[in-house]
Amino acid sequence: MSDRYYNNFRVRAVWNDEKNKWYFSVLDIVAAIRGVDDYEKNRNYWKYLKNKLKKEGSQVVSGTTQLKITAPDGKKRLSDVLTAEGIVILASEFPARVGSQFIEWFTNSDESLDGKSKKKAYSLFGSPLLNEIEIGTVKGLQQIHSFLFGGLYDFAGQIRKVNISKNGFQFANALYLDETLKTIEKMPEDSFERIIDKYIEMNVAHPFREGNGRSTRIWLDTILRKNLSKCIDWSKINKKEYLDAMKQSVVDGTYIKKLLFAALTDRIDDREVFMKGIDYSYYYETDD
Repeated sequence: MSDRYYNNFRVRAVWNDEKNKWYFSVLDIVAAIRGVDDYEKNRNYWKYLKNKLKKEGSQVVSGTTQLKITAPDGKKRLSDVLTAEGIVILASEFPARVGSQFIEWFTNSDESLDGKSKKKAYSLFGSPLLNEIEIGTVKGLQQIHSFLFGGLYDFAGQIRKVNISKNGFQFANALYLDETLKTIEKMPEDSFERIIDKYIEMNVAHPFREGNGRSTRIWLDTILRKNLSKCIDWSKINKKEYLDAMKQSVVDGTYIKKLLFAALTDRIDDREVFMKGIDYSYYYETDD
């Protein structure tokens, strides 16, 4: 796994090629467990805890190393990091009530349905499948959904036959869904504005019983790559702003177009952009 989110606290991760392991930001772990969104307070707490553990001869301190990790301002800076094993040991140093909850989440999140699907999404980078997907078609979207959720949902890749709604909003009626999707498929892709119009309509259609957002965001990026040699850097888009904009897009797509345009990048073959895009895409689907 790469970056994760615990109670809306981001836990950054960096891959170490030399050790062939993921390393996780210690400060992010401290913030997540304490539930404190204050960099200086968390840095001071870690400094205190680190000195305490060092005196006790804890293996956490000896296992801590420094790697460059992307900071909130986009720059890479050296930060204290630990392996997954070290993170579990560190979490056990916190009061049992909060530490055990974090350990339970951290050790089991990979095995959740989302965790398993997310692993599949990561593997799309550099995969031949991305070149085999039909760009901008309903079949292409079904291919993506089937890949992400195959073996997890028995309806993976299948267009729904039932009506669904969310927060009181009724998505496209299943009775007319096939015709609706044919119309969306024919929508032009010759400009950013038109591509996003197509994306908005596909979101309103919501062709699957579950997993629409995660599948459709990948689908959108394949269209942008093909037609504009661009993709969305989803890590640049705030979750609440994105969700609010998508709700508003049903009647006015101006806000979502503005958000997505500001996050456009030409780094279409950049592994970090792709991986963080998956992280954020799955994060958008988590409950607050």
